[in-house]
Amino acid sequence: MKTLPTLVLALFVVAVVYESGEVPQTVNAAPPAQDIAASPQGETCVINLEKRRKTFDESLPTIGVILFDDVLMTEVTAPIDVFSKPRENGTVLFNVVTVAETLQPVSTESGLRMLPDYTFSDCPELTVLVVPSAYDMTATVGNDEIVRFIKKQNAHSDFTMSNCAGSQLIGESGIADGRKIVTYIGGGGDLQEKYPALQVQDDQTVSFVEDGKFLSSNGNLASYISSLELLEKMSSKEHRDFVESYLYLKRLTKWDQSASGK
Repeated sequence: MKTLPTLVLALFVVAVVYESGEVPQTVNAAPPAQDIAASPQGETCVINLEKRRKTFDESLPTIGVILFDDVLMTEVTAPIDVFSKPRENGTVLFNVVTVAETLQPVSTESGLRMLPDYTFSDCPELTVLVVPSAYDMTATVGNDEIVRFIKKQNAHSDFTMSNCAGSQLIGESGIADGRKIVTYIGGGGDLQEKYPALQVQDDQTVSFVEDGKFLSSNGNLASYISSLELLEKMSSKEHRDFVESYLYLKRLTKWDQSASGK
């Protein structure tokens, strides 16, 4: 890290470094004014996206998870957790990437910051588009760039999956009109009112819905349900069982006080 003089405006720069030796290109370097005031001594962070992208295998299906401000952390990490696991023999099955409007770090609702692999403009074609949510979806649903990206990727994706209030983005895009969908517990009535063309299911009793290429869940940790169901469809029951054992899911679902050593 290199500390800049205090009189220089604070900059947080995400640079794409190419092995060709070209001068690194900064992406959306200027932070909001309030960040400048709060950070008298800025720092420069260099991220080698080229190295990350070289692991991308064009022969494999690609799982893409959308990132946006205050996205729910588990709705991003659950599909990444599930689809990034190789077979028991070590064979990699999927590319798993994150994508956002810019390459700036995105802060989840928990404060964890994530770096997108791609932007909406340079994202490869996705086999599976994952649409997570935030506690307040107002700004996200009103973001035309996100809605356009969902429409664009859905045009060629094999599956489009929403978790929790990500269903609102599905409704806003109109891509699943006439299809069954489920949202977060307690949110079904509002979703149906806003998007009457959707067939909203009872979120009090339904955790996961599949209708054609569209999958949806209540979200949060229930995002593992939709991810595992889709994983089995795209691989095998045996691989799903292996991933579940890798994640110790049975320990979680069967946990009680007597198993905690107390």
